[in-house]
Amino acid sequence: MIALTGASGHLGQLTLTHLLKKVPASQLAAIVRNPAKLETDRHVGITIRMADYDDRDALVEALDGVETLLQISTSASGPLASRQELNVVAAAAMAGVRKIVYTSTLVPGPEAIFWAGQTCAATEEAIKDRGLAYTFFRNSMYFETIPLFIGTAVQDGQIYYPGGDGKVSFVSREDIAEALAGVLTESGRHESAVYRITGAEALSFADLATRLNAGKGLDAAYHDIPEADFAAELAKAGLPQDDIGFTLSMAASIRAGEFAAVDDQLEKLLGRKRKAVGDYIQEL
Repeated sequence: MIALTGASGHLGQLTLTHLLKKVPASQLAAIVRNPAKLETDRHVGITIRMADYDDRDALVEALDGVETLLQISTSASGPLASRQELNVVAAAAMAGVRKIVYTSTLVPGPEAIFWAGQTCAATEEAIKDRGLAYTFFRNSMYFETIPLFIGTAVQDGQIYYPGGDGKVSFVSREDIAEALAGVLTESGRHESAVYRITGAEALSFADLATRLNAGKGLDAAYHDIPEADFAAELAKAGLPQDDIGFTLSMAASIRAGEFAAVDDQLEKLLGRKRKAVGDYIQEL
């Protein structure tokens, strides 16, 4: 059986859709905290199992009979994120899971600027230390995060973000889901593999403004605002301090180039060209 944690999220649901094209629904299990968030009309026949990332015993029970697990990284941050992810790894080992396919970040490491990079590094090491077979997808930022970065720029053309000249190799979440489904169902392949999953090009926020000019006919411009001003705006919007810290770490990591790498491994997994970020921007 193949199971997914975080199955009710965007990437989880897309991956389930692609998995259903490859294996019977009876071979799939969706592990979720809230079953109501899973679009069951799109995923008829899939076993739904409830488990909270903070409840290791529930996770062990939910993973009973699972051979391969897609562990989608948690949306939490900081110590909570680490605790949740290590709970999943420990539960998988206790339940007898053979292999974990894990969605990591492009530059994981204990010294990563992006907080999630530190969490992902610890999770990768925990999977190895448990002796589990693994495949790591080290993902760049999704196309679908671009609207969060550029705010109202589709309307007024102005992008305000403390990203400096840093570039991001934005990648399609749909492409990632299709590639994950392939790896999850290709038994005996991708063992101990680490894939850098990126788009075909890396764009700075100034580049995004240029693409908005070309695709939307806007007089777009990028404004590299001070980090302190950005933090003040986040606080004004009511974000908790931990979330502000996480968001600032993302901006700093982009400035430092942690998301600038471009690799062709996704195209090799898909057996076709990746979706183009320019097409996505035109569709915004």
